Amino acid sequence: MSYFLPLVLGFCIAFVAVILPGLINMTAAKISLQEGRNEALSFAAGASVVVFFQTFIAVLFARFISNHQEIVTTLQEIGIFVFSLLSIYFFWIAKKPKKPKTNLKIKGKSNRFFFGMLLSTLNLLPIPFYVFASMGLSAAGYFSFDKIPVSSFVTGVVLGSFVVFYIYIVAFKKIEKKTEFMMQNINTIIGSVTTFMAVVTLLKLLYE
Repeated sequence: MSYFLPLVLGFCIAFVAVILPGLINMTAAKISLQEGRNEALSFAAGASVVVFFQTFIAVLFARFISNHQEIVTTLQEIGIFVFSLLSIYFFWIAKKPKKPKTNLKIKGKSNRFFFGMLLSTLNLLPIPFYVFASMGLSAAGYFSFDKIPVSSFVTGVVLGSFVVFYIYIVAFKKIEKKTEFMMQNINTIIGSVTTFMAVVTLLKLLYE
């Protein structure tokens, strides 16, 4: 059960993190519409390979940081400041996001597997995201940095990401309108999450 839980957690975290329309999702959907499902799945597979390495690197960073308590404390203090600034930005400064464009033009007919790897490599945000995600799960006692839990967590993240890509590939037209509500309210959603994280981190520092 301790090995199955990281798999489920990795899957759920990745699913939630990737479900919003983004460059890789929208590109996968567009390739599916223009070139067929097989090409889109090849693209998604390439992107997922890079997600595997990004998540693995992130967990290694998280393990190193967790073994150095002075770094953890410093990151928590920085995190309060960053989360507070993000909350202010998303609640009061950020403009209402525009509807993501679906008329994306994809040039060339190069191998879609490597194209997926390229776009996913250019997206470096998953690394810091999964660093903090794995550290948070470890602090809560739901995850450890042993080999098997790490492998399970990374596998779950890859599966969760690929499932989202697959949903966009096979059902983009059906979910397009449903994603509009999330996009229109994304600033409030993110602002609420960052505020929650700032409060939790502050309370944790005060009671340690």
